[in-house]
Amino acid sequence: MKPSENALESRAYRSLKEMFQGGRPLIFVCTSEEGRVRMLLQQASERLFRSRTPVWSWSLTLGLISPDGRAVEKFGPLAVLDFIASCSEPGIFQLKDFHQFMQEDAQIRRRLRDLYEVCVDSGKFLVITSPLRAIPEELSRQMALVELQVPDIEELIAFVRAEAEAISRQGFQVDKSEPSLFAMSRALQGLTLDESRHALRRALAIGGALDGNCLPYLLEEKKLVVNRTGLIQYIAESTQIAHVGGLEYLKTWLQERRKLFVERDSLNADIVPKGVLVMGVSGCGKSLSVKAIASCFGLPLYRIEMSEVYSGRHGNPDAAFVEACRTVESVAPAVVWFDEIEMGLTGDIGEGATNMGRIFAFFLTWMQEKARGLFVAATANRIDLLPAEMIRKGRFDEVFFIDLPTEDERIEVFRIHLEKRGIDPSALQLHRLKKITQGWTGAEIEQCVVSALTQVRLKNKTIAFEDLHQAAVGVIPLSKTMREQVDRIRSWAFDRAVRASPRETR
Repeated sequence: MKPSENALESRAYRSLKEMFQGGRPLIFVCTSEEGRVRMLLQQASERLFRSRTPVWSWSLTLGLISPDGRAVEKFGPLAVLDFIASCSEPGIFQLKDFHQFMQEDAQIRRRLRDLYEVCVDSGKFLVITSPLRAIPEELSRQMALVELQVPDIEELIAFVRAEAEAISRQGFQVDKSEPSLFAMSRALQGLTLDESRHALRRALAIGGALDGNCLPYLLEEKKLVVNRTGLIQYIAESTQIAHVGGLEYLKTWLQERRKLFVERDSLNADIVPKGVLVMGVSGCGKSLSVKAIASCFGLPLYRIEMSEVYSGRHGNPDAAFVEACRTVESVAPAVVWFDEIEMGLTGDIGEGATNMGRIFAFFLTWMQEKARGLFVAATANRIDLLPAEMIRKGRFDEVFFIDLPTEDERIEVFRIHLEKRGIDPSALQLHRLKKITQGWTGAEIEQCVVSALTQVRLKNKTIAFEDLHQAAVGVIPLSKTMREQVDRIRSWAFDRAVRASPRETR
């Protein structure tokens, strides 16, 4: 092997290389990407052996295909094993979907055990590819298992570079600079090579070129991937951090951690930001803050609703939750939002206490071991319901409490919502609304603005302070209608969580 190649090896190639170097003659690769396995085997053939080892393939429909692409003979499953056993030369033999024959035929299983003895130290390797993990018990000690994960960044960069060359030769405009190739590869992380190829073609068809402007189209392909589960929602709308009123401590914390997250591949895992837990009064900006995190970090946002996990629409809740976590991990880098996390990790829903215990245990382990390109943002209305193990230091980087906005924050929220709707707030004397809006949430301020604008539109006039004041008079804030619950949340968080914004001074 050339000295420079090791640094360029993908995770998938290393997994197979270790099997070949360990002399494992029977290898079971669990994947649906047969073409990708073929490319990896070709790489191994060229790099690992003194002389290039031929790569054969077999399927029930096409029979045995020689290394030069010729159909040799339409062998059945037992006959192809006999051919491999009688072959006098080294070779790598890819058998597609062979798992069903191993499961159904005792003679096949026996022949594979014989082949193990025949192929050891002979330079012959039998590689079974299947989308299902199905190794019979009789072969569990002879057959090595490789579960092929989605391509990592090294494999994607090599793939995108090859695709870019091919597309460029067809006369299309392609930015083949290393920063551009890296950015496109990052956007494709979590997709298979086939899905990546479709994404590049789709982006080319829409944008007319492959460059920095095509990244949003590549990310759209990820939306299709996560939407298959029904458990995960891709959140398309982003919120700039400047559009979040107040919450200065939280904003500062995010902007500081952004630098560490961007440099995560070169940092010790201990200091790479893992996630944040945000609690607070309903309507005070938890969801908006999570959207701002994704915007600040420049990442796509995916939401998992815990109540949906327990809905029963996706089968067993703990299996559904594990699958959802694995799916979002595969599309990293990303921000994953666990909405109302207390609803899934406490005993407050139905009779699924056993499932909750397993989900809770899995979640704690997953938080420690997940991909470093995944940032977790969890929101909770009732953090006091969460187990102590969840909120202790080390699970999340920080636990923030979003309180009712201060006077100055309320005016800032008014200003943001007016400007978003094309209204200049400078002439509206917003400071006069400080007292009347005491105890309001950000959501109530937004609805006040919407109500005032609706009325002035009906009257075909320009909005004035009096319109905002009249709309505000009719609002009864949540802090009054649900005073006991709001006071309990604020009291619990007083000295247990970090405030997202400064305390109000009188």
